[in-house]
Amino acid sequence: MGYNLATLVKDCLDYAQRCDACQFHVNFIHQVPHVLDPTIVSWSFDTWRLDIVGALPKSFGGHLYILAATVYFSKWPEAIALKEVKKESVANFILANHLSLWNPFYIITDNGKPFDNKLMNKICDLFGSKQRKSSIYHAAANGLAEAFNKTLCNLLKKLVSKSKRDWHEKMEEDLWEYRTIYRTPTQATPYSLAFGVEVVLPLERQIPSLKLDI
Repeated sequence: MGYNLATLVKDCLDYAQRCDACQFHVNFIHQVPHVLDPTIVSWSFDTWRLDIVGALPKSFGGHLYILAATVYFSKWPEAIALKEVKKESVANFILANHLSLWNPFYIITDNGKPFDNKLMNKICDLFGSKQRKSSIYHAAANGLAEAFNKTLCNLLKKLVSKSKRDWHEKMEEDLWEYRTIYRTPTQATPYSLAFGVEVVLPLERQIPSLKLDI
């Protein structure tokens, strides 16, 4: 981002190692690294993956579930907290966050009732989108959604209070973090892949970077 600090990496590592929540909820990857299979998409918001996370500990607002969506190309995420999973909730989420804004060509889901219904079919027909469903006999094929769900839950665990009932209030903060952090598989941040530029962080408004000087 244009800042020059010789000990930046060491300082970040030391900071993370002193964080109890980060150490307790860190991911342990036991699989041997291998080449990823590319997913071909036509444009940034061409294909979305939808999935339900939960049931989670009941929040102060009565929420039990998370409806999450991730873009295949940029890994850009969207999510909302739900009290119950209904087809109407899924439809409203799609209309408010995706089809009306990004107009995806493909929507990938599992075979659950909130996704597999006449209302979903009507929405796809209305906007010219196509729904694709993962195999009933191979639920693990929903790899992108499962990976994001795991990451989102781990981020929430680091921020929630001891009661764990304020997780619905921390979701926007977690989504912002996920969108602006460098992702190893894509070698970029979801924000930069989605919009073509890096986000201007609040810190850069206080300590001007090269992006603000240009």
